[in-house]
Amino acid sequence: MFREADREVSMREGLNYGQMMERALRGVMAQALSRVAEFGLPGEHHFYITFATGHGAVRLPTWLREQFSEQMTIVLQHEFDGLEVTPEGFRVGLSFSGRPAEIYVPFDAVLTFVDPSVEFGLKFEATEAEAETDEEPEPEERPRGSADVVSLDQFRKP
Repeated sequence: MFREADREVSMREGLNYGQMMERALRGVMAQALSRVAEFGLPGEHHFYITFATGHGAVRLPTWLREQFSEQMTIVLQHEFDGLEVTPEGFRVGLSFSGRPAEIYVPFDAVLTFVDPSVEFGLKFEATEAEAETDEEPEPEERPRGSADVVSLDQFRKP
């Protein structure tokens, strides 16, 4: 369950509750996606997922990466196919202006996960494997509707 790198950090820094909480909340997202992959979206549920396109493990067609060089929000609602979930991330087929594309998103690249149908949302911290740019990210576009977003900042030590 724990990677060797996590073990080394834990031994050096002690217990990092913020990191543990973030991993647990990413697990909630992974579980939700796994259930949708197996059973489909129930009722009015749908997801807005924003991720860092510069994360080293993200797989996008070149034309999408050029259009969304820093981050991208996808919607899993009516038109998506082939959703596959692994312990590390998910793969899905989507259509962008009628142009099909398969993308792969590691869970570590996800910045926000929102299900507006039940006003649920998670906001994650950026990971080290994100884009190798020092530029400030532009403000992200939020999905419509109000959702309760859980921020892990309140659990971090100053």
